[in-house]
Amino acid sequence: MKNPLKALRDYGQSVWLDYIRRSLITSGGLKRLLEEDGLRGITSNPSIFEKAIVGSSDYCDILEAPESAGLDAKAIYERIAVRDIQDAADILRPVYLESKRIDGYVSMEVSPQLAHNTKGTVEEARRLWKTVGRENLMIKVPGTAEGIPAIEQLISEGINVNVTLLFARDTYQKAAAAYLSGLEKHSQHGGDLSKVASVASFFVSRIDTAVDSLVTERLKASTKPGERVALRALLGKVAIANAKKAYQNYLKICQGAPWRELSARGALPQRLLWASTGTKNPSYRDVLYVEELIGPDTVNTMPPATLDAFRDHGHLRPSLTEDLDAAFDTMDTLGLARISLEEVTDKLLVEGVKQFEEAFAKLLEATDRKGKAPAQPKFRRQTVKLPEPLFAAVKTTLEDWSLGGKVQRLWARDASLWTGKDEGRWLDWLGITENRMAHLGDLLRLSAAAKKSGCKHALLLGMGGSSLCPEVLRMTFGRLKGFPELHVLDSTDPAQVKTREKQLDLASTLFIVSSKSGSTLEPNIFKQYFFSLVQKAVGKKEAGKRFVAITDPGSKLQLTAEQEGFLYVFPGVPGIGGRYSALSNFGIVPAAIMGLDVPKLLDRAEAMVHACTPSVPVEENPGVMLGTLLGVAHNHGRDKITLVASPGIYGLGAWLEQLLAESTGKLGKGLIPVDREALGAPSVYGNDRVFVYLRLESGPDAAQDAAVEALERAGQPVVRIAVPDLYDIAAEFFRWEIATAVAGSIIGINPFDQPDVEASKVATRKLTSEYERTGKLPPESPLYEEGGIQLFTDEKNATALRAAVGSRPSLVAWIRAHLERLKAGDYFTVQGYVEMNQSHERVLQAMRHAVRDSKRVATCLGFGPRFLHSTGQAYKGGPNSGVFLQVTCNDASDIAVPGQKYTFGVVKAAQARGDFEVLTERNRRALRVHLGGRVKKDLAKLEEVVKKALGID
Repeated sequence: MKNPLKALRDYGQSVWLDYIRRSLITSGGLKRLLEEDGLRGITSNPSIFEKAIVGSSDYCDILEAPESAGLDAKAIYERIAVRDIQDAADILRPVYLESKRIDGYVSMEVSPQLAHNTKGTVEEARRLWKTVGRENLMIKVPGTAEGIPAIEQLISEGINVNVTLLFARDTYQKAAAAYLSGLEKHSQHGGDLSKVASVASFFVSRIDTAVDSLVTERLKASTKPGERVALRALLGKVAIANAKKAYQNYLKICQGAPWRELSARGALPQRLLWASTGTKNPSYRDVLYVEELIGPDTVNTMPPATLDAFRDHGHLRPSLTEDLDAAFDTMDTLGLARISLEEVTDKLLVEGVKQFEEAFAKLLEATDRKGKAPAQPKFRRQTVKLPEPLFAAVKTTLEDWSLGGKVQRLWARDASLWTGKDEGRWLDWLGITENRMAHLGDLLRLSAAAKKSGCKHALLLGMGGSSLCPEVLRMTFGRLKGFPELHVLDSTDPAQVKTREKQLDLASTLFIVSSKSGSTLEPNIFKQYFFSLVQKAVGKKEAGKRFVAITDPGSKLQLTAEQEGFLYVFPGVPGIGGRYSALSNFGIVPAAIMGLDVPKLLDRAEAMVHACTPSVPVEENPGVMLGTLLGVAHNHGRDKITLVASPGIYGLGAWLEQLLAESTGKLGKGLIPVDREALGAPSVYGNDRVFVYLRLESGPDAAQDAAVEALERAGQPVVRIAVPDLYDIAAEFFRWEIATAVAGSIIGINPFDQPDVEASKVATRKLTSEYERTGKLPPESPLYEEGGIQLFTDEKNATALRAAVGSRPSLVAWIRAHLERLKAGDYFTVQGYVEMNQSHERVLQAMRHAVRDSKRVATCLGFGPRFLHSTGQAYKGGPNSGVFLQVTCNDASDIAVPGQKYTFGVVKAAQARGDFEVLTERNRRALRVHLGGRVKKDLAKLEEVVKKALGID
């Protein structure tokens, strides 16, 4: 089957790449794209260069060169850019010659600061043209009022021009007229018209982003069924309709006498180039703006993700001239909806220029070397110290990834990199930062609305992937002045629910119901409970206006939110699993509501994205390096990943727990993350660990530094990751997502499914259904009872424990027998189905550390039922090396779930029992300790029992 990218040439369309960086050129990646994908050109922009400079060592030779010391930031940037442009142009020169100057171009833009300066644009374009010295260079000039005469002048001088930032068709026609006029002048001066080229870059997806936002606002206010149908028909249609009409303008120009005369003299057509072709709406097909814009004499410049997607599953047809009546109907409907496309495109031009100016300013900041330390790529501050056998294995595996092109395969969504099942459809997180940056306007408006609302609180109702990132943000940034304070509820424990409720002023709280599937039990009953309370507080009509939903398109939650008049409904991305969704709306919408600088957050993440692309050598790729180490360590028996985080980013560990455990823990394999385990002396650790130290440079902890150094001296494998400041946790989200995907490949599992989580859910549903039918949970008999504390387990575990306890049973004896089952290489887990508060955590932490120090094994602590959507997958599906102590309790008080017979306490009990049932079905060594209603007192007693069982006075 022919590569769809190459096949576009059969339809008269050229594929260009909207990306450039040094390592793409030096690694041979650009040549491969020409040979394998039929690439015909390259466009660049300041943002791409800035991310490459910040996130890699590609340009350290120029940044640190002695001659750069006396240069200003712009001059250094130009040295960087000119070298790349020249080298890329040389690689593309055969295409340029073979195509008779139609293709083979590399674009470089004049400073965005000159967008409204005709004379300055012309002068800089002349200088760049001369400096680069390549005839297959195109100078990018924006389609502003001041840019149009600059285009005419440059063409008249024989300088190739890429007219950029075109949104409106009338502006395109002015740019086309400027091209024709410039050609005529060039001919009059004796110039060779066959050596002058231009493209008109029409920006596509941004139009849909803007129009869809306006349509969505109109839909909220519309009550007329016919009007709502017409408005919905506009979603995702306007950009393509606008492009099709622009193409008709192009065809008309080509039929006109002025062009025919110039063409007869050898002039090249000014082809339409489709830019901004990455899909920004998760509801739309990821190759929408390629598949629907295929036609002769056009160019599609694609970002890498879109290029990979079209190669994988692009469909070809001559779509650009299909169904033109529908395109015209779309424009008519837009007018009837009282949405002015002219206003939209005018605004987009202003915003586009501003965005390029901001990107250029950041670029200059990155290249400014005055008074600065030697250049060091931010995300290469990741160091490792490994024992020699492990170091050699990591090196060998990195070589295999390099020679096998496995990073390229990852970004190309090649499922055979893992198990060859459906992995490829779960990789939309690779392009999510660019996607969210395209929707910054919506996110900034949401943030402003949250501030203007005067709400004191925001409560996120979710579980696992929908709650852990917001929880990290809450713990990391706290409350920001003027914005709602973010709280998170991810537990069905009645005391936990009541604690959250008491923290809120219900009449001044914004509720965020967050559920990818929209059918997850916990968020749904949270919503039922709080929606009922808010109705009582503010009235039925107003209640919906206090709620926001984040869910995948078409989910049950979306339908409920629309029916009940939620304030906003933000879409998830179907191709992103929950635990990989931190940088999607599931993480970014709560960030906006709590007042974080969302552009800054996404920018930090995007820098890491660029640092992890296939063009970066594997040994310099931070995500691939980390993932390789984790995967190889697992295969060498070091499967306990101990997470050490500076106090300021302490919350990051809980998110990493889920990502690692739920992604890798299956088929009897997996990484076991160890979070919140205090560092001890080197003597308490075995040879089954890897330590990862996430050190916050703006707030390090001296005691942690010393403890980590001691571990290194003792020969333990240690990974150090420098996190410059709090906002760089966004970069960590992406680094670890890449690392987990890579580790999954090396371990040999599918890192995007979670089969054993569903098993626990099935067991829970069975129990809650039983309660709905009979009004009670099935009875159970304790294995042993003492002082109001009961022990439970299955018959197989009971038989093993009885043999160890002997004829003198006691609570201490039973616990001792259970803990004696721990062997070298095992891990111990406390699973507390009690309220997650400081008092309870102190006691449970004391227990785990006592076991760690006595048994020399890794220990974990999770609060139920939240861990069921996190580490629970690894505990049930991962290696059978865990010893589990589940702690449940009688609830001092319970809370009814509106519309259900069961209560929150019943749901929690069902989840605990269902979880335990699955553990024992998988032959796990598990014991359940059930406390009475005096939880605090009984927990203290349990701590005493555990220490006695370990021989600790």
